[in-house]
Amino acid sequence: MDRIVASRCRYDLVHLTNPLPRTIKAWRVPIDNQRSKMTPFSTLIDGMQQNVDCHSISLPTDWLQGRTAYGGLSAALCLEATHRGNENLPPLRSAQYCFVGPATGNLNISAQMLRKGKSTTLVGCDMTGDSGLAVRSTLCFGASRPSSHHYQSLVKPQVAGPDDCPAYFNWTASPSFARHFDGRLAAGAMPRTNGAKPEMSVWLRHHDIGDETSMVRLLALADALPPAALVLATDPMPISTLTWSIDVLEAYPSNSTGWWLAQATCDTSREGYSAQETVIWSPDGKPVLVARQNVAIFG
Repeated sequence: MDRIVASRCRYDLVHLTNPLPRTIKAWRVPIDNQRSKMTPFSTLIDGMQQNVDCHSISLPTDWLQGRTAYGGLSAALCLEATHRGNENLPPLRSAQYCFVGPATGNLNISAQMLRKGKSTTLVGCDMTGDSGLAVRSTLCFGASRPSSHHYQSLVKPQVAGPDDCPAYFNWTASPSFARHFDGRLAAGAMPRTNGAKPEMSVWLRHHDIGDETSMVRLLALADALPPAALVLATDPMPISTLTWSIDVLEAYPSNSTGWWLAQATCDTSREGYSAQETVIWSPDGKPVLVARQNVAIFG
């Protein structure tokens, strides 16, 4: 429990129209000035170093959730290190991440081949930091095979485009990393919306323009939203993701705009834990990723 407590992030979900407390003066700085001091995602990834038996990276404060890396970034870094250590991997099909402790300080990421078959490759990847083991993950890569099956039951939400939706990341004291993303609320509710269902559909994109077919970029973005259960919250509260499981539905997703629609739905929230599902949609209406997440909620 000590490690979980150390990785908590407090979501202070007060709208920007409310008076700003003196303790969060940084939000008085114009957004353009804030971004000029931030590390673009592409620069962050380029800073990963190869060592004898692992890859290492130190995170700038603007990419942190409290004092630790948030789950989506940790997942993305594990995938990047896995690709660098294993050439010619087929597309990522599935991954399971267990967030054991806070990802703080200099991070070392080691990937180990578990099994290589004719079409499927399994890799185990661990991330360690100053507090010890931070992430333990298993990644499954698979080449396409001929199949007589072509079916999917997911139905894309009928929502307006991002240009016609209001801004999403407009609350004070949100985690530092949220400033790296542009968000537009397409459906559902903002956190701390009294009486609303705990679900939201939000258009998301990186402020840093890059290769939008990159699964590493998509993983970092797919976990950018707060848990859908925080729609039910009445006060700010710390949260900590415990596990994150993803299934990739499009081997090579394409995107010409940079926008992805994240549809997050809380299934249950009780006894201090929330279970939710998130579906990531491409702008042309294709489901590209489905994720399940278990979150500890301290409030």
